Amino acid sequence: MTLPERPRSRPAPPPVLAPRGELDLNTLAPLEAEIETAIAQHCGVVLDASNITFADSTFLHLILATHHRTDLRIAAPSPAVGRLFHIGGADTVLRLFPTLEDALAG
Repeated sequence: MTLPERPRSRPAPPPVLAPRGELDLNTLAPLEAEIETAIAQHCGVVLDASNITFADSTFLHLILATHHRTDLRIAAPSPAVGRLFHIGGADTVLRLFPTLEDALAG
């Protein structure tokens, strides 16, 4: 006797974090806390980077550390973020997506 197959549910999409404005040593703590919470509760994070107007090396360090700890997807990086990733060489290792929808699709 074979049992009917149960439909498989799709895993829940990772949470989307959407910081805005400038992210540097003085303003990064709230995003870092959000990332820590997301990692503790989910198996991945989507960062909508479209509204980040400035980011420095402390932001880059946080992003690279997060990348090593979980499934990090970065959606729609702003020109400032894209430039930082390119200069730091991070664009070759991070999972970058042109849109939020693409990042959520994985």
